[in-house]
Amino acid sequence: MHITWLDSNSWLMSMGGKQILVDPWLVGPLVFGNLPWLFKSDRLIPRAIPENIDLIVLSQGLEDHTHPPTLKQLDRSIPVVASVNAAKIVRELGYNKVTALAHGESFTLLEQVKIEAKPGSPIGPMLVENGYLFKDLIDGTTLYYEPHGYHSPSLKDAAPIDIVIAPIIDLEIPFLGSIIKGSKSALELVKWLQPQVIMPTAAGGDVSFEGLLISVLRQTGNAEEFRKLLAENNLTTQVIEPKPGESFEIQLRKLA
Repeated sequence: MHITWLDSNSWLMSMGGKQILVDPWLVGPLVFGNLPWLFKSDRLIPRAIPENIDLIVLSQGLEDHTHPPTLKQLDRSIPVVASVNAAKIVRELGYNKVTALAHGESFTLLEQVKIEAKPGSPIGPMLVENGYLFKDLIDGTTLYYEPHGYHSPSLKDAAPIDIVIAPIIDLEIPFLGSIIKGSKSALELVKWLQPQVIMPTAAGGDVSFEGLLISVLRQTGNAEEFRKLLAENNLTTQVIEPKPGESFEIQLRKLA
């Protein structure tokens, strides 16, 4: 399997002979709610729009997962799998092959890749967005993706999973709580799923940040600390930190 990290929560996965683009932010700045004074992120290195995309997958309706400027640049005929919230946005942008997945529902791409929605990050008191289980129906490889560190105990039934993409740092606003739950939730996830590989998402990459929110955000943890945490718990999962924009081939062990 080949995976390319495109900064932030944007990933390009090659599974089952198909190219799957996940939570793409590829052009223009990232701004929440048209409030650049509150938060704005810019790319230091431009990212080309990938070619030959077979499917777009969106985990949340927020701008860092469903980024309107990027989606306006992509071909509207590309099929989209999305959370219910994100599906509303891409339909308004003119996409006409949109499958909204509620938790527990699945979508199969040309009998080659199966994608199942799992409960993910809570957005406010009433909305829970999606995490996803991907399965390559050709070679059986499995991958789990959730970008904010909220992992449903129902995942235990899917173990073992080969590859996990999830945050391993904590990001919080003092007195308000966590935006991203990293190390503890990732450790619990590894114990549940016993993956061969975990790749951190929600990291900075080649991007800059500005705005009032940046001055109050508090980040703790890093990859080296998480490796030590795995070792202390006798877990053999490998932590891989891909370089932004470079395709990375994941070599998995053959399990008996």
